Amino acid sequence: MNIVLDTNVLVAGLLSPFGPCGEIVRMVSSGELTLSFDARIMAEYSDVLKRPKFVFNEDKIAVLLEYIEFRGQPIAPSPLTDPLPDSDDEPFLEVAIASQAVCIVTGNQVHFPSRLCQGAEVLSPSEFLTQYKKKKRKGRT
Repeated sequence: MNIVLDTNVLVAGLLSPFGPCGEIVRMVSSGELTLSFDARIMAEYSDVLKRPKFVFNEDKIAVLLEYIEFRGQPIAPSPLTDPLPDSDDEPFLEVAIASQAVCIVTGNQVHFPSRLCQGAEVLSPSEFLTQYKKKKRKGRT
């Protein structure tokens, strides 16, 4: 299943491995989920995960990012016709649209007003897991 993962979910999953975000990060690490990304998303992942306040092991972060690049789906998206309230979120929506990802998983749904999302579904980590598990039970993953 192809999704776009907002940086806040990746960080939360690494900080709290037993919550919904942690489950999603484990699903990415196991290959159960495929992430669509572009160079801007990968740069943001790297920049944020290397912030001193998180105290993540740099070698482990490097391995995770290499894995995402290896197993993920690189995309060359087109710019949005209408800007989002926070321009830093635009790469995530652009990639979701271009890759036809199932959804964007984010902890900041308000940053993605539905009227600007061009049909791309935006879900919280908990909403995503609920939908994913329902589809899996029906044998549609």
